[in-house]
Amino acid sequence: MMSSANIQTRTRILRSAWKLLEGDSGQGVRMADIAKDAGISRQAVYLHFPKRAELLIAVTRYIDEVLDVDARLAASRRAATGAARLEAFIEAWGNYIPEIHGIAKALLAMKDTDAAAAAAWADRMGAVRQGCEAAVQALNADGMLTPEFSPQQATDILWTQLSVRNWEQLTQECGWSQKRYIEAMQMMARRVLLTGALRP
Repeated sequence: MMSSANIQTRTRILRSAWKLLEGDSGQGVRMADIAKDAGISRQAVYLHFPKRAELLIAVTRYIDEVLDVDARLAASRRAATGAARLEAFIEAWGNYIPEIHGIAKALLAMKDTDAAAAAAWADRMGAVRQGCEAAVQALNADGMLTPEFSPQQATDILWTQLSVRNWEQLTQECGWSQKRYIEAMQMMARRVLLTGALRP
């Protein structure tokens, strides 16, 4: 079990990494930079996170903890129907993107040339995919999933639709409001994923 001093040091490392990654879009953030910002030695950082990939993955999970992603997903997880779960998941994730956009942008900028960033990005996007899959499986269990796609294909479609890049394109490039983005994503998902007889 970790001592309170170790927990405090770990938290300082994670907070410093979060700040530096968001502030520099991830470019050039080294373990030494994180150590300096946290006011500890580089060796202390490596004691907690022997590999940079472990640190970056831990940062993204720490952000989820601080921003209480579980509470945000509660409505989706307790939804009585697959359709309700789908809409609640889109609302929860879609409204979470703006809050984690800084770190997401940093990892996206780094991932093609930085294996640690790629691992952290894959870890978080894997978690989003699990949420998409749970919504699709709930639709399927209710007999509401369109027969045009297998559950895996439906998950692929929803996961792609809800990508950070698509959110950026619509809200930042096209100027959509957050409210309009959520409504449109819900409408598109219903029309594509629900069986024909149940589409609005």
